[in-house]
Amino acid sequence: MRHGDRIASVAYIEVNDNSLLNVGRYTLDDGGAAFDIAVIFAANINYDGESAYLSFNENVQHVLDNVDTCVRPLQQKGIKVVLSVLGNHQGAGIANFPDRRAADRFAQELSTVVRRYRLDGVDLDDEWSDYGANGTGQPNPFSFVYFVKSLRKKLPNRLITFYVIGPSAENQEYEGLRVGDMVDHAWNPYYGSFQDYEVPGLPQSQYGAAAVDLGSDPSPELVEQFAQRTADGGYGAFVTYQLQPGDQSELVSAMTEPLYGSRAKFG
Repeated sequence: MRHGDRIASVAYIEVNDNSLLNVGRYTLDDGGAAFDIAVIFAANINYDGESAYLSFNENVQHVLDNVDTCVRPLQQKGIKVVLSVLGNHQGAGIANFPDRRAADRFAQELSTVVRRYRLDGVDLDDEWSDYGANGTGQPNPFSFVYFVKSLRKKLPNRLITFYVIGPSAENQEYEGLRVGDMVDHAWNPYYGSFQDYEVPGLPQSQYGAAAVDLGSDPSPELVEQFAQRTADGGYGAFVTYQLQPGDQSELVSAMTEPLYGSRAKFG
């Protein structure tokens, strides 16, 4: 699905460096938000010697502890706020749960956090797990599929998005189940590029091929080109990373004009 009736604009915010609230500072001509989805980047998957568990560094924990001031202002503007989760060099990740029970246990832990803090969903990113470290298993064909199935059951009305990278990207189907049938969006993980990656079951109207790093000062012409290709190609999302604290309305407008027919105002 698209975000409402329009292409979803996505902002990954590395909260170690920048404020999530930057996402809400951009508005369109009609007063609506320029961005649809803000991603808290990122929670980690740690390993305690037996099982994977969810972990937050002090900056992510600060956002969660202060949702009333860090998250609710965005949600009140119609921006969905999701929590990204990825590995932490300890051998545990979404691609190597040893069985269905282990996948379900971590899905329960993650869904509990989403509900506790009233977030709008989760983003799944299979990076930095270092599979095999600390005696952990290697990626297997069923882990990711079982995990997403369990997560979807526990979060039926929340967003689940997939950053198409890592071993999970190579293990999206198992025993008739397809990750693309269970997630809301998936997208290209390589900033500065426009690429299609296969996500069986996911229509193009839920996929984002364009990805730009706003922290690297890309040219407005490149952003505009990617946005126009997104609109013309029937894609469902446009992904950005590291929106900066200052006024980047020229770059944001290069995205919003082709996508929504409106410039973006910084305020």
